[in-house]
Amino acid sequence: MILVLAAACGGGSANSGGEDSGEAATSAAAAATSEETSTGEAASGATGGAPTTGGSMTGGASTSEGGETSEGGETSEGGETSEGASEGSSETGEPLGSRCDETPALITCPKLTIELGPWMRDVHYQVPLGEPPAAGWPVVLMFQGSLFSAEMTWSATSGLPFGAYHQTRVVKRLLDDGYAVITPETKLDGGTFWDTNVPPYSIAWETSEDHQLMLLIFAGIEDGTFGPLDPDRRFAAGISSGGYMTSRMAVSYPGQFRALAVAAGSYATCSGPLCNVPALDPGHPPTLLLHGGVDATVPLSTAEEYYAALMTAGVDAKLVVDPGEGHAWIPASPDEVAAWFVMHP
Repeated sequence: MILVLAAACGGGSANSGGEDSGEAATSAAAAATSEETSTGEAASGATGGAPTTGGSMTGGASTSEGGETSEGGETSEGGETSEGASEGSSETGEPLGSRCDETPALITCPKLTIELGPWMRDVHYQVPLGEPPAAGWPVVLMFQGSLFSAEMTWSATSGLPFGAYHQTRVVKRLLDDGYAVITPETKLDGGTFWDTNVPPYSIAWETSEDHQLMLLIFAGIEDGTFGPLDPDRRFAAGISSGGYMTSRMAVSYPGQFRALAVAAGSYATCSGPLCNVPALDPGHPPTLLLHGGVDATVPLSTAEEYYAALMTAGVDAKLVVDPGEGHAWIPASPDEVAAWFVMHP
């Protein structure tokens, strides 16, 4: 069973740390309506081992996971080149299928990789099958949690911790629904965490390397580095440290994101049980919060505090709690994220 709290208030614009027992309470959302819905999915775990890339090149060239580079075009993991970063659409009108392969035990989505900035940070990405809309594909930035490479976002087995299998199912669902997905690495090839809640960057964000990386990613979205994308339709999602980083998109880049999905995280400057959510601007993007009721790393109470602040500001918000889950992408995540982004196009 999952508990869903939602407030459609109209007015939203287009590292973990510490331990706590984390009960499945939802007291901060007393003003919202609630309903219990059942989920038939098992809570199989999560953050999984994707294959590593064979190398990357700067200057806009992309590499496949087999290490091949393309001239003018891009090379996918399976060695297929794509013109303009998308594959041909079906002439018969039949569904094009999915870029990803999924079984009950393993899910894998192919990706491309480039390096950005003087630090040579890897940024992985993929676009949907078929022809893009005239304005380009809408794009979702997905942020990984602490100490795990963003490569793991693209492949997972069902037995991995932190809901990794469901995380890759989110990627598959987004690609299948027509969203491009970009997953940048944290520093040290994903071996660290995002700067968003780390002093001094938590209060001086513009001095952080992560901010400079974001500016390069935004520029890449606009200039076609990641394929034909729509810079006016940006979304963000992430787990744990990546959930805080997702919130940072609202705090430091106002008006640039249509909607957010925060898994096992809270407000941009919170850290585990240490959390103080300020009064929020009504222009904060509509925000979906996904949380496990027994999360001992980022307690549910911190997500409830963020949710309450969103409601007070009149922002569209939804809190989905899976009482039996811990610090993880919950099984309902793929459906919830996809529906949330569709609601806020």
